[in-house]
Amino acid sequence: MATSHVRGDPEGKTAITVLKRAVELDSESRYQQALVCYQEGIDLLIQVRKGTQDHTKRCYLREKITHYMDRAEDIKKYLDQVKEDGKYHKQIKIEENATGFGYESLFKEYLNETVTEVWIEDPYIRQTHQLYNFLRFCEMLIKKPCKVKTIHLLTSLDKGFGKVQQSSLEEIKESLRNHGVLLEIEYSSSIHDREIRFNNGWMIKIGRGLDYFKHPQGRFSLGYCDFDLRPCHETTVDIFHNKHTRKI
Repeated sequence: MATSHVRGDPEGKTAITVLKRAVELDSESRYQQALVCYQEGIDLLIQVRKGTQDHTKRCYLREKITHYMDRAEDIKKYLDQVKEDGKYHKQIKIEENATGFGYESLFKEYLNETVTEVWIEDPYIRQTHQLYNFLRFCEMLIKKPCKVKTIHLLTSLDKGFGKVQQSSLEEIKESLRNHGVLLEIEYSSSIHDREIRFNNGWMIKIGRGLDYFKHPQGRFSLGYCDFDLRPCHETTVDIFHNKHTRKI
């Protein structure tokens, strides 16, 4: 991409960076992430074009926008077909002590305005830190662009910590109700699987469930609040797309 027509504009510089990343992801066959970057970069280029009066520059930008839109549309069609065929599978291996895997970083490309219902199966939403993990996950779900109305949680009841566990989950439930979201909680003594499903068809299986973060080194250490800075335990994330998301 020739950059002389856009590098002098702050939005243009950002567009160049985002689109370069899109091309890199595209070349690595990481199409879902590439599509997100293409769409973001195209939006930025459109804003740059709206803000320029130079005819030559406008023509150049129009050609570039058309080029990237065509590629984004090809990727979208390919992904739609793969999803339709039920063949989509992506695996992420989180190494021991890796950072940059906060919930928003991991899930954001699968969350959009079509997400209204979420199912979580995780036997370990029991201890205090696990309950806080679940709370953070719920906080992410009620932010834009999601329009979540119902969250289903299936977990196990802690025999020694059960009263605190139940009261904590009821407090989360009441807080979510204040935001117009219904939390439905079920307990199972035989649950072992860990998976998260969105009603737009995405299903994420994490080996350690939501509890893949290490304890922070201290209450005032980096990563205590921002999970992107929190070291992780080694685990594997498998992402699938199912046309029909089954209910628990």
